[in-house]
Amino acid sequence: MVTRAYTVAFEGVSARLVEVQCAVTPGVPAFSIVGLPDKAVSEARDRVRAALSALGVALPSKRITVNLAPADLPKEGSHFDLPIAMALLAAVEIMPEDALEGVVALGELSLDGDIKPVAGALPAALAAAESGRGLLCPAGSGAEAAWVSNAEVIAPSSLALALRHFSGQQVLPPASPGEVTTPPGARCLRDIKGQEKAKRALEIAAAGRHHLFFVGTPGSGKSMLAARLPTILPPLSPSEALETSMIHSLAGLLSSGGISRLRPFRAPHHTASMAAIVGGGRGAKPGEISLSHNGVLFLDELPEFPRAVLETLRQPIETGEVMVARANAHVTYPSRFLLIAAANPCRCGYFSDPSRACTRAPVCGDDYLGKISGPLMDRFDLRVDVPPVAYRDLDLPASGPSSAEVAARVMQARARQAARAATSGSGAMLNADLEGAALEQFAAPDPEGRDLLSRVADRFGLSARGYHRILRVARTIADLEGCDQVARHHIAEAAGFRIGALRERA
Repeated sequence: MVTRAYTVAFEGVSARLVEVQCAVTPGVPAFSIVGLPDKAVSEARDRVRAALSALGVALPSKRITVNLAPADLPKEGSHFDLPIAMALLAAVEIMPEDALEGVVALGELSLDGDIKPVAGALPAALAAAESGRGLLCPAGSGAEAAWVSNAEVIAPSSLALALRHFSGQQVLPPASPGEVTTPPGARCLRDIKGQEKAKRALEIAAAGRHHLFFVGTPGSGKSMLAARLPTILPPLSPSEALETSMIHSLAGLLSSGGISRLRPFRAPHHTASMAAIVGGGRGAKPGEISLSHNGVLFLDELPEFPRAVLETLRQPIETGEVMVARANAHVTYPSRFLLIAAANPCRCGYFSDPSRACTRAPVCGDDYLGKISGPLMDRFDLRVDVPPVAYRDLDLPASGPSSAEVAARVMQARARQAARAATSGSGAMLNADLEGAALEQFAAPDPEGRDLLSRVADRFGLSARGYHRILRVARTIADLEGCDQVARHHIAEAAGFRIGALRERA
């Protein structure tokens, strides 16, 4: 007799259903797992044997074969422990076999029979709901998985509790969703003295999801400005929160099953590898550009990143997704992020200060920023020079709008963009996504604005991408002012940010 339990194998943010087949047949005593298991899955037989022994269950002196179907799909991770144990308990007639038909199980077993939390409970719950089944998962993952309301989630803390539940001896209540976490908003734009142009650029970037590049001397406030960007972004919508949390669930980043409505802010160090930024490694896990999906990716000291790593950002910026292709895995992750980068004007950092600059100026500035390729630089819509703030100004009282006031304007501008997308059917929810006919329809400037844009394009040799990005930024500036028509002064401000602190590069 062959008994069956069900679990999942992860392919990116999706989970594929896996059938765990268990057969106990006469022969030389052995316990084998087949179906392309990795090392962690192969070791499950020892964990399962010890966990069953802790329950007082002795395995029969027969040949035990566990097959993970489909057999040609790679199986990775320790979450196969629980479904293998469940199928084996049904095979030795300790657990009713029909109880396993309606659930998808995942969890790691400890040697004493406890069920340990695993990554990926949220996408596993979605896969269970799509197949019309419930989910059996560890108690530590239940609050996370319970966010999927279409699947009943049972979350025992041990294999003994799971056995009693399916045997009808002690029915467990369904798990409840975790809390919606709201981190305290301690940071505010008003904390930053001066830098009004940089604050304005942050507002425009937040309103239309335009990529932003800060250039300034050390200590001028570039990192402080970037860290306050999440405080002016609107909260994640329910669908965005679920999509983002699925990626974080795969990476094991959800805390206590809670889902945050705050947009993610990722700031990897410049020594990060290509696999850490783009994704990869064992199982082709998501990288920083996917963990910042629907949020912000901040790259401080941009020229210090390896050039090969920076060049991999070009395609995800345009397409909003990345395919991690490895010898044994081809996985696509969403990666629609707002890129904020910061850099010093040169290696010493004081290129703009003649009294402190090195003797190699201005060559040192060209060499340092020259590490950033032209095609990547062309993808920054806003380029802002962040000058140093005089220490005397630090004693002045706070001025300018607070993060809450700016966030309200950003919310109104995004509402205008969403209304246009709903009426036109373009699908471009934000101005950064406008293209083709939608760009011509919604971002077309008035005659004076078009004349100014033509002169700017001729003067600075704008690429077609640069030309269109100025139009998108101008459309966002008009939305912040509540204007239906893109006017000349909108084009002027957008062009000023486009040229910014750097000359236009090819």
